[in-house]
Amino acid sequence: MDWLALKDITKTYPGKVTALSDIDLRLRKGEFFTIVGPTNAGKSTLLKTIAGLERQDRGTIALKGRDLGALQPRERKVSLLFQNIALFPDRTGFENVAFPLRVAGMAEAAVKARVDEVANLLKVDHLLSRLPRTFSGGEQQRVAIGRAISHPADLLMLDEPLTNLDARIRIALRLEFKKLHRETGQTILYVTHDQIEALSMSDRIGVLNNGRFEQVGTPDDVYHRPASEFVARFIGSPPMNILPVELKPKNGAPQAVGSGFTTAVASAGPLPAHAAVGIRPEEIQAASRPSPETPFAGEVLWIEHLGSHQILDVKLGDHLIKVRTAADHPVESEGPAWFGFTVKSGRILDRDTKLFITTDRDEADLAKKEEFTCV
Repeated sequence: MDWLALKDITKTYPGKVTALSDIDLRLRKGEFFTIVGPTNAGKSTLLKTIAGLERQDRGTIALKGRDLGALQPRERKVSLLFQNIALFPDRTGFENVAFPLRVAGMAEAAVKARVDEVANLLKVDHLLSRLPRTFSGGEQQRVAIGRAISHPADLLMLDEPLTNLDARIRIALRLEFKKLHRETGQTILYVTHDQIEALSMSDRIGVLNNGRFEQVGTPDDVYHRPASEFVARFIGSPPMNILPVELKPKNGAPQAVGSGFTTAVASAGPLPAHAAVGIRPEEIQAASRPSPETPFAGEVLWIEHLGSHQILDVKLGDHLIKVRTAADHPVESEGPAWFGFTVKSGRILDRDTKLFITTDRDEADLAKKEEFTCV
């Protein structure tokens, strides 16, 4: 049985603004699932709909086999933590974490035991007797998380909980979330616009755009085998290079011919009339002189030195591309350079549909890895 099952969820606001369109999604018990997407993709609306704070126009939501459609938010056994921290300013850390337990009518001895347990898990024991105004930003967020998880829920939903924190605290709390997930086995639905959070924390990722899932898969699938041009450009920093090409046969196999390059294509089966190829910046080899591995002449326009690596801005034919190299790479200044790459399986884009072409073998491999699908 699916732990959480969404079927045909659609939500439209006055003025015919469609926030969610035919959302299908299934979560396993104990899964850490992240929804990632740009602003106004529908991420927060989806969480609010599951929680019952918004009502869908069409579709069903089931949690542990229970249809949530007729249930009020407090009856749904879900916990939702919003982006903006909302602690009671006149109550101590203990009272903030204990609040949902007391509302549920739990005995005071049980409340104390549960608060102590949660505080120990999140390392906020020293904050229980203090007021929120004395907490740092990271401490406030940990106490807010404690309140969200203190009362047992079948589903924990987190809506961009790290957005307002500085980089050091965000990294520390990512580790806290993974530890929380590992130690409690809690099923977590996490929303973010930060692809690094999504890739580093998740069992699976759903890429949401304009109220629809463009792709659902493991972090590896989403990064290396994007389903659409949107996913390829949204996931990855720098994003995938998308280069228009003509596909021409040579010795019985297709080749991609683009402006400034001709390269082999690892593909079989039907090919689109209007094609492009997708190449990750780290998949491109660079050299200061031509070689069989680097046959394409280009020009380095700019180099971003980023400590552990560098990003080259390159003019290749009519294209501007990004190339990632090591910090001590021989190509270390602007000017002429040589590049090389091949096209991996699943990296041919149909420019008419904006979808990547997959072969029967690609689809069979994905089916083995991915039990659940989305529409």
